[in-house]
Order: sequence, then C-alpha cells, then structure tokens
Amino acid sequence: MTTTELHGDAHGVLRSAASAGIQRLRQGELGMLPVIVGLIVIWAYFESQVSVYLSARNLSYLVLQIAPIGIVAIGIVLVLLLGEIDLSVGSVAGLCSAVLGVGMVDRGWPWWGAILIMVGVGAAIGAFQGWWFAVVGVPAFVVTLAGFLFWQGAQLRVLGSTGTVNVFEPHIGAIAQSFLPSYWGWILGVGLAALYAVRAWTTYARRAHAELSNEPVGLLAVRTALVAAVAVGSVAVLNSYQGVPTAGVILLGLVIAFSWLTTRTKFGTYVFAIGGNAEAARRAGIKVARIRILVFTLSGFMAAVGGLMFVSRLTAASTQTGAGTFLLESIAAAVIGGTSLFGGRGSVWSALLGALVIGSVSNGLDLQAQPPEIKYMVEGAILLAAVTVDAVARRSRAAAGR
Repeated sequence: MTTTELHGDAHGVLRSAASAGIQRLRQGELGMLPVIVGLIVIWAYFESQVSVYLSARNLSYLVLQIAPIGIVAIGIVLVLLLGEIDLSVGSVAGLCSAVLGVGMVDRGWPWWGAILIMVGVGAAIGAFQGWWFAVVGVPAFVVTLAGFLFWQGAQLRVLGSTGTVNVFEPHIGAIAQSFLPSYWGWILGVGLAALYAVRAWTTYARRAHAELSNEPVGLLAVRTALVAAVAVGSVAVLNSYQGVPTAGVILLGLVIAFSWLTTRTKFGTYVFAIGGNAEAARRAGIKVARIRILVFTLSGFMAAVGGLMFVSRLTAASTQTGAGTFLLESIAAAVIGGTSLFGGRGSVWSALLGALVIGSVSNGLDLQAQPPEIKYMVEGAILLAAVTVDAVARRSRAAAGR
C-alpha cells in the first residue's frame, strides 16, 4: 500500500468519525463522550497544577478512593434506568457495615459468614423498599427518604454507645488493602483488551450479516486500539507502584457483570422498557412490580458491598460509614457518568466514569489543599452541568423524533 493510499484511509476514518459524531450530536445521542472529554480536561488541569497528580502512587490512591462510590453508583444506575431514585443507599451501606463489624467482633462470626449476612441484609432492605414502592404504591422518593432516616437510626443502634467497631481481620482488610502481582495485572489488562476486541468485532459481524447499519470499520479499529491502549497503559502505570489495587478489580468486575446483565438479558431489556414507558411495558406483558422490586434489591445489595469496601479500607465500622456526602456523590457519579434522570437511557459504565470524575476532582482539590466548601461547590457545578446536558439531549431527541 502506498503512502498516498495510507493517507487516504486515515482521512476516510476521520471523515467517518466526524460525520458520525455530528449526526449523534444533532440527535442528542452524546453517550459517554462528554464525560471522557471532561475527565481528560480535569486530569490535564490538575497535572498542570500539581506535578504528582498523575503519578502511579496518586492514581493508585484514586482507584481506592472511588471504589465504594463506584460500587454503590452501579445500584443507583439501575434505579435511575427505571426513572426512580434511591436515597437510602448511604444509610444502608452504614447499617450493613455495622452489622459486619458487630457480628465479627462481638458475636464471633467468621469473616465469610459476616459478609454473607451483611449483603443479605442490604438485599433484604432493598427488596422491602422496592415492594413498598411497587406494590403499596408509595413513591420511591418518599420510601427511600424514609429509609435514609430509619436505617441511619438502625446503624446507630447496632453500633451502640461507642459508635465505632475496629475490624482487624486479614481477609476483610485484603479486599481494599491488597494489590495484584504484576503478572496478574498484565493478564488482566491484556485480557480486557482482548475481551473488548472480540465483543466489538463479533457485534460488527453479526450486524453486517443481518444487513443492519454499522459504524465504519476504520472507526471500529481505532476505538478498539484506544481501549487496548487504555487497558494496558493503566496496568503499566499501576504496576510501577504496587500493582493493580484489588478494590479496583472488584469495581471493574462488578461493572462488567452488571453491564452484561443490563444489555444481554431479558431482565435488562425489561428495565429499559419500564424506564422508557412503564404503562407500555405493563401492556406488553412485563411484570413491572417484580422488575422494580428486583432492581431495588440489587441497589440494596450494592450498597452493602460498598459498606464492605468502607470497612476494609478503614479497618472499622463507624457512624461515619456512608455518611456525609457519600449518598450525594454516589448519585452524582451515576448522573455525571451519563445515566439519564428521566429513565430508560444510560449504561452501567457511567457509574465507573462518573466515580472517576467525582474522585478526580476531589483528589485534585485535596492535593491543592482546597477547603471543603470549594470541593462542594465544584462538585455541585459539575452535577448541574451533567443534568443540563442530559436535559438538552432529551429535548434534541424529542425534536428529532417529530
């Protein structure tokens, strides 16, 4: 192939990408692009202000910092896809962490048994709130707001007068305090790149075989190469410090699992259908109440897993677990990542991207020694911008559909 032909192919890919981007912009189909661009801008800004911001050590700390928020945000994404909200996840995470700590320290439960019980408690709380919303008919906002207060009180009751239970258990501590050996990190990075490539090209082949519209093959190749570069490059950076944090692997594994659940199963199809139009979904034969209860059950389960991550990282269950801005940051992560507040649109991957945005801003401001009020104002502005983009995109889609 000549140099002229190579240049022609490159220009063709760029033209295809630009044309596809303009078309999606007109239709309000922005996807995750604004989040990724925003994340690049945030990293570039803080790196220019603090030279250690993108160091391997700080990025490793960032992964540990976002793990609880990202995990809980996965459950929030599922609820938002229904067009609902769960305001109780912070309190549920706190209560479940208290159950874990008190059970192990005061009751002598084995570590694995304590984990099973705590996630069971979280799932049961979610199922109860989902039933109250879906069957009794009380709006989810009210049910989970009541849960926010009630489960916080239950957390204080379980912890008792001390308010803190120290958990020095090696298996629990390893969840958020250990790192993968370097070779396992490389296997993970290469494996993720290969998995994405196989899935992307298989989907392309299936659509081509069915004579459906497809993105240009050159654009697909570029996207596959970028994902591979990010996966392998991230492992290379983290391995230069202590390795890939186990907490990050757990977060990524949960994102992949729930992404498959929402995009490759009937359950996921039903969730999107209910979020788009609950009445139409009901007329189509979907058991709306059952799906809603299952979604809130999963949200409670993920809140419990987030509480477990807190206990592992801090080696304690306390009244501060799940408190403060944790609830709002978890919801903000889901929304900032691109999940619509209006239901029916979004991706589980938005939990990871949104948590990265929230964590990156918080981490950068901490390195600059900015006071808490600055952090709150910046995070609030980012959330407002994300919701504004969502609202504008929704109007664009409505206009394009007319």
